[in-house]
Amino acid sequence: MIRLTTPLTEETVRSLKVGDEVLVTGLVFTGRDAVHKYLHEGGALPPGVSLQGGIIYHCGPVMMKQPDGSYQCTAAGPTTSIREEPYQGQIIRDFGVRAVIGKGGMGDRTLAACRDHGCVYLHAIGGAAQVLAECVKKVRNVYFAEEFGSPEAIWELEVADFPAVVTIDSHGNSLHREVLAASQAALAGRL
Repeated sequence: MIRLTTPLTEETVRSLKVGDEVLVTGLVFTGRDAVHKYLHEGGALPPGVSLQGGIIYHCGPVMMKQPDGSYQCTAAGPTTSIREEPYQGQIIRDFGVRAVIGKGGMGDRTLAACRDHGCVYLHAIGGAAQVLAECVKKVRNVYFAEEFGSPEAIWELEVADFPAVVTIDSHGNSLHREVLAASQAALAGRL
C-alpha cells in the first residue's frame, strides 16, 4: 500500500504505476458534470481554491447539515467518470491536477493528459459509499452549492487513508484498456 499526501508532486505521481494500491490523505475536491463543464468553458475557481497538485473526486456526496452549520459526510461513493471525458484532459492541464478519483475509467483524452501533464486516475470502490464516507474526516467548505445544487457542488474534504487503485498511470498505461482487450480476445475465442 502506497501512502499519498496532498498536495501531490509530479515526481510522486510519476513513480506510480497501474495496479498500485494507494491510501490518500489530505484535501480532495469533489467535482461532477456541472463543475467540469463550467471550468472547461472558462469558469473560475472560487477565491482561495487551488487544484494545483490536487485531487478531483468524481463524487456527489451525501451531506447532513449539523446544528452548528457544519456538514457531516454520510455517503461518498464514486460516480461514473467517463461522463467527464470531454473536459478532464483540459482541466488536468489548466489547473495542475495530479490525480482524479472515480469509477469505471476514462478515455483516450484523459489518458493522454495524464501522460503529458503528470496525473493518475485512481479507481475507488463503487457500492461502498458509506465505508468511503468514514475516510472523510472533515468537510472544510462547499462551493457552487446554490448554482449547481448539492451533488454537483465542489465539496472540499479532508480525507484520511482513502483507498484506491491506480488504473491509469502517467506513463500511458491503462488497466481499463488491458481488461477490454483481454475480454475482447476471450470473446473472440468463444465465437
